[in-house]
Amino acid sequence: MQKTTAVHVMIAVATALAAPAAVAQVAKVNGVTIPQARADALLRDVTAQGRQDTPELRKMIKERLIDSEIMTQEAVRLGINKNPEVSGQLELARQQVLVTAFVNEMARRNPATEDAMKKAHERFKDSPAANEFRSRHILVASEAEANAIIKQIKDGADFAKLASEKSRDEGTKAKGGELDWAVPATYVRPFAEALARLKKGGMTEAPVQTNFGWHVIRLEDIRPVPYETLKQQLQQVVQQENVQKAVADLRAKAKVE
Repeated sequence: MQKTTAVHVMIAVATALAAPAAVAQVAKVNGVTIPQARADALLRDVTAQGRQDTPELRKMIKERLIDSEIMTQEAVRLGINKNPEVSGQLELARQQVLVTAFVNEMARRNPATEDAMKKAHERFKDSPAANEFRSRHILVASEAEANAIIKQIKDGADFAKLASEKSRDEGTKAKGGELDWAVPATYVRPFAEALARLKKGGMTEAPVQTNFGWHVIRLEDIRPVPYETLKQQLQQVVQQENVQKAVADLRAKAKVE
């Protein structure tokens, strides 16, 4: 929390060194107003991370903003703000704030419509993220043991029976290695990537290594994730596409040398 708060203080200082006298204020430091909006922004950020909004938290934010203003004023007095590296960091912070504000404004002006989200759902319906997979796996300690199991299965051994006998995964071995319906991203990356490559009824030709050990994986079935379940993700996809289009249009008009 301290790191995030410090970043936001830096951004606030970079983008709002002064504020109109009429606005609500946290305090004044050597005649310079610290606007209440700055404290409110920090409070929203901290509470979004799980901290409870309390008088103590608000007091802590106020004190940090006062300290920040004092240090900022002294840094300016000493000419630190004219240091090329420092001024570059301030400009970068300013740009980051404006870019975020631009993205938010584009999302507000171009909301993701139901029609656009349904079209996005149609485009991505064949991607692993748009489908749930029901699979089985056998987890063993060594690659050699996994290879031996693959050979046994290819020779006709029952996958579920071998899983119940040999798998080190205590949570699934009693069910013949069966895993619940899930999108591949639910699993660790090597497992997820191997699962996504399989066809229904297919088994990994080679063992898959993860931090848990070596896996033999079989894909039992695939089903599409319902549109309503993916709606929030689709909204983000459409909004990102809208921003990308806006940036592409602006770039086409920009003079870049």
